[in-house]
Amino acid sequence: MDILTIIGLALSFGAILGGQVLEGGSMHSIMQLTAAIIVVGGTFGAVLVNYPMSSFILALKNAKLALFNGKGDPHKIIKLLAELASVARKDGLLALETSIKKVDDPFLRKGLQLVVDGTEPKLTREILEIEISHAEEYNLTSAKVFDSAGGYAPTIGILGAVMGLIHVMENLADPTKLGAGIAVAFVATVYGVGTANLIYLPLAGKMKLKIREQVIMQEMMVEGLISLSEGENPRRVEEKLTGFLRESQKKK
Repeated sequence: MDILTIIGLALSFGAILGGQVLEGGSMHSIMQLTAAIIVVGGTFGAVLVNYPMSSFILALKNAKLALFNGKGDPHKIIKLLAELASVARKDGLLALETSIKKVDDPFLRKGLQLVVDGTEPKLTREILEIEISHAEEYNLTSAKVFDSAGGYAPTIGILGAVMGLIHVMENLADPTKLGAGIAVAFVATVYGVGTANLIYLPLAGKMKLKIREQVIMQEMMVEGLISLSEGENPRRVEEKLTGFLRESQKKK
C-alpha cells in the first residue's frame, strides 16, 4: 500500500470538510446527489467520448499504481543479475537455461531467454527497448485518461452550477427558496473543482511517477542482461546496476 496516497486523500478531504464544519457550515449543504450525478456522470461521459474503451478500462486497472507500491525489489533484481552473471562467466550462457523458469518477472524472463538463445547483445537490447517504449506509451495513456478527467470536471461543475441557477431563476417568485437554491447550484462547482484537484489530477501524477519507476527498473534489467551476456565481472555488473537506484535506495 502506498501510504502517502492514502494520507494525502484523507488529509485533503479532512481539511476541506473540517473547515466547512469549523466555519459553522452544515455537511448536509455540500452533500447533493444531483450535483454529484451531473459532475461525475458528465466527466466520465466526456472521457468515454475522448478515449477508446480499451484505454478507459486500462486506466481503471492502472489506478492501483497510485494506491499500491510495485512488487519488484530493485535490490533483489540486482543481486539476481549478479548471480546470473557469475554463473554465465563460470559455466557459459547455456547454464542459465535452468534459471529462466525461476524468474518471476515476465520482462526479465523474456530477456534472459533471448540471452540464453544466443541473441546478439545489440539485437537483445533493441528488442527489449522496443518493448519498454511501447509499454511505457501504452501505460501513460491510462494516466492521460485521469488527466483529461481533471480537465473536464471543473467545466462540468460550472455547467451544473449554471443549470442550478436556471432552476433558481424559475423560482424567483418565492424568495425563501433563493438562498438555498443558489447554494445548491454552486455545490456542483465545488464537486467539479474538488474531484479534479483532489482525485483525478493527483492520481494521474502518481501513476506517471510509478510508470517511470517501472521503466527505470526495466532499463536496469536490460543493462544487467547485456552485461552478463558479454561476460562482465559480476561485481562490476552489480556496481553498474546500483547506479540506477535513487540515493535513498543505495543506502539500504
